[in-house]
Amino acid sequence: MPPMNRRDALRLLGLSTLGVTALSACAPDATGGGAARSSGDAAAKTFGFTSWSLNEEAQKAAVQAIVDAYASAGKVTINTASFPYNEYLNQVTLKIRGGQLSGAVQLDVAWLAAMASLGKLRDLSPQAAQGGYTEVALSSGQYGGKQLGLPWTTGSIGLIANTEILQKAGVSELPATTEEFEAALTKVAKLGDGIVPYAAATKAAQLKDILPWMKTFGSPLLDGDQITVGDDASVAAVEWYKQLYDAKLIAPDVDRFDARALFAQGKAAFYDDAIIARGVVAGQSPDKSLTEKMKPLPRPVLDAGGTPQALLWGHVIVVVEGEGAEAAADFAKFATSDTATVAGFFEKVKLPPTTTAGLADPKVAGDAFTAEWTEKITKTATPNPFWRYAGYGQIETAIAEQVQAVLVGQASAKDALAKAAETAKGLQK
Repeated sequence: MPPMNRRDALRLLGLSTLGVTALSACAPDATGGGAARSSGDAAAKTFGFTSWSLNEEAQKAAVQAIVDAYASAGKVTINTASFPYNEYLNQVTLKIRGGQLSGAVQLDVAWLAAMASLGKLRDLSPQAAQGGYTEVALSSGQYGGKQLGLPWTTGSIGLIANTEILQKAGVSELPATTEEFEAALTKVAKLGDGIVPYAAATKAAQLKDILPWMKTFGSPLLDGDQITVGDDASVAAVEWYKQLYDAKLIAPDVDRFDARALFAQGKAAFYDDAIIARGVVAGQSPDKSLTEKMKPLPRPVLDAGGTPQALLWGHVIVVVEGEGAEAAADFAKFATSDTATVAGFFEKVKLPPTTTAGLADPKVAGDAFTAEWTEKITKTATPNPFWRYAGYGQIETAIAEQVQAVLVGQASAKDALAKAAETAKGLQK
């Protein structure tokens, strides 16, 4: 993934011109130069750990336990900080640019390119070489030819099936191809009772879910720096999606939250979500046995023998240069690769580990849903190719809005995607 320049990074991070000006005196350039190099002794036994998970009730205690265990065993002091997820990226960026933050930092995998462009992240290749991480997990922390993040949890966005609904509809085997998938949806539709065969995203806010379907039909989405949205394969994918829409096999005005609600109520046979879906849906469902009916489904392929497509999802821990950076790097390795630690973390929060040994631990391997998801969906997951660009969110929006226009009959797939591609090309720099 090629590095972004400083201007691109600022656009991605959403910093205002005023905010940039206020920090310009101490801002590093994209290669790490400038006057804002973090000060402090890298060998110090005190460092910071910044994490949004420490701000969330469901994970706070489990994460704090990891921090306390490492601090006690290593006789180090760890100063923790947290921000709500929706504010996190901007807050962390401002503090790094102002020289106010160093040490270990939790990141969403989609943010790695933006953080890397600030020129302050330590290369964690030595720690990565010792961790026993899976290849797909390692890929989530790589940027510009370096291992800038150690994978903390690696999953994917994939399809989930309700096996009870499928059995009622007479679908005896999970579909493996798009043809079989459409046939299964048609059978489910005959059940009536308000059941949506496939609670697919149809609201523009979530229609980036069309991207793995475009890849399923053969579009690379990005070839080098050439956006391929609008090629024959992506057009075919959207026309197929529109066909499902017109046949009422997918429903209008559905986003991820709507889809989860439908699935939780037993009103959807399939929907797309991250691996965390099991816990989320279980908490919403009146059916306490629903999790037993949930089955991870590799995205159906166009032709038998193809590779199922999935979007990579997860968190990494990076290390910002400064005081205690060496200990922070060791902490990052401990938190993400110590087998007892990652297996215990999974037991508490159900986020899958990223190491071969962690995935093989009985606490994890004995969880059939996670083991199956990891092997069948995450194994072939790939990063969103647009994450390398500062305007990746705007690129996704441009595509989503045009796909929605196709669904509601305002444009043909060919014309809409050509327009989306033209808009997207202007956002690549």
